Amino acid sequence: MSQIVEWAEALGRDFAGLPAGEKPGRINRPLLGALAEAGLFERVFTQDGVTATELCHLRQGLARSCPEAETLLAVQGLGAVPIQLFGADSVRARWLPEITSGRVAVAFALTEPGAGSDAAALETWAEPDGDGWRITGEKAYISNAPEADVATVFARTSDDGSRGVTAFVVETGEVQGEPIPMISPHPLGRWTFDGVFVPPESLLGEVGKGFTVAMATLDLFRPSVGAAAVGMAEAALRIAVDHARTREAFGTTISEFQGVSHQLADVRLGIEAATHLVYSAAAAYDGGDRQSLT
Repeated sequence: MSQIVEWAEALGRDFAGLPAGEKPGRINRPLLGALAEAGLFERVFTQDGVTATELCHLRQGLARSCPEAETLLAVQGLGAVPIQLFGADSVRARWLPEITSGRVAVAFALTEPGAGSDAAALETWAEPDGDGWRITGEKAYISNAPEADVATVFARTSDDGSRGVTAFVVETGEVQGEPIPMISPHPLGRWTFDGVFVPPESLLGEVGKGFTVAMATLDLFRPSVGAAAVGMAEAALRIAVDHARTREAFGTTISEFQGVSHQLADVRLGIEAATHLVYSAAAAYDGGDRQSLT
């Protein structure tokens, strides 16, 4: 077992003991600060960039003990990695220290009501205005919206399909938005951009290369989605095994029944298979094989 997984799991147990956020479904700012203080964001936003394998380790460990912390780490990463990889020096200097410190919450604003997460079918537009741009459109089902302080926003700058999408970093203080009610403690919401102005330095990458920005970010995070699922499955199995060892029926614990023990063994086998699949995909990504993720 990776030491990073164990370290993240131990941190997650500490995070799980923190008070809940002020409102269900809103950004848990105390938890955000705790993640930063523990050095988790420093691991993600290193100078050389985080590897897919390390992301898997971090998310698997946190998911074992505090899925809310795991989700918050992933959402911050998704929103900020485009800034790290494609932002101008001034943009990186402006935002990455604030994000790493936990003072700023960030979002990855790709999904739209009519396009889903299909980056080639976006309807939000960015029209040139002087040296900058004005963004008009709606983003929905965005994690950390509408309370995120800054967002990576994808908007169309031409009708040329996926080659007509451009990425921007946008301060969201003046963007209209509303939360989407959730049962889980997962902040989710929508934003409406009504001619929101962004200066020229807000461009991430090149005009018309936003699809590349989106895919570079999503490909890095894809294996770790599976790692988070593995971590939660491990936690669920642990609970089931503990229950089977203490629940008694017909004069013995139910763990002694073959029907129960065989089911638990099958689950363990499935988790092991999933773990190997996840980390094989992460290793392929880190080795430069992006095709294996599609």
